[in-house]
Amino acid sequence: MTFIDPRLTERRNPRSADIDLASPLEIVDLINSEDRGVPEAVGTQREAIARAVEEAEATFRRGGRLFYVGAGTSGRLGVLDASECPPTYGTDPEMVQGIIAGGHKALIRSQEGAEDRLEGAVEDLTAHGVRAGDFVIGIAASGTTPYVRQALTYARKVGARTGLVACSPPPQTTLDVVDILMLPLTGPEVVTGSTRMKAGTATKLVLNMITTGAMIRLGKTYGNLMVDLRATNKKLEDRSERILMEVCDVGREEARDLLAASGGIVKTAIVMHYLDASRDEAERALAQANGVIRRAINRAPPPVRS
Repeated sequence: MTFIDPRLTERRNPRSADIDLASPLEIVDLINSEDRGVPEAVGTQREAIARAVEEAEATFRRGGRLFYVGAGTSGRLGVLDASECPPTYGTDPEMVQGIIAGGHKALIRSQEGAEDRLEGAVEDLTAHGVRAGDFVIGIAASGTTPYVRQALTYARKVGARTGLVACSPPPQTTLDVVDILMLPLTGPEVVTGSTRMKAGTATKLVLNMITTGAMIRLGKTYGNLMVDLRATNKKLEDRSERILMEVCDVGREEARDLLAASGGIVKTAIVMHYLDASRDEAERALAQANGVIRRAINRAPPPVRS
């Protein structure tokens, strides 16, 4: 009798059945061929991902937080995306948070049993103070992770909005507690069940879109320039000054002075320059424009130089 696992991510891939006899180049070509379908799978979920972007923006504007919850690779990807938001967009670390089954030690060493501890999900979300007004996105490549299902159940119970990123259709018991389902079906992996591969890549793409899209909507870019950053080290000071030089058409010294006057905040410095305003006046103008520079100064960013 042949048993076929209902989870797509756990099925055998007929295209890689002889991979154990392949040369290094053949292995690379096979993996690359499989990976090409990942963006297409993500693209089929464009409307659901857009709804998640809208929900994340609304969550942030009302003072809520975004939580990613997962186990194993899925949990690590959530923690990675959350940890990148503060250095990229100058956000408070509380704004986007990653919760992984098994805690921080699971980031560097597998804690396989943690995904089955239902009480662990409730304990972890309670410890992070998840409440009404927050947005909790579960990440489960197989769609069946007990820890994630319990986390979403608890989040729904306390009044938080919920989402799920999965690469295999989840059971109805999980769907019942999900407001926004994002389901890029990447199919069987090159190595059966190794969801750090295609499923992991798809998950990374989806999470990138959610946080990047929400941050853009919040006004943390000017055009496609990443302007809501804090000059907290030499590298970021140089990047900040170069952005100001390009956007404001000023020299290095004037850019440096602008940055100092703004408290090291590029976004504020741009508004100060174009409105000939003090830091307080620039911050008020930004607040009135919902944080969007273009609306605050009524001016498009400079054209892209070829």
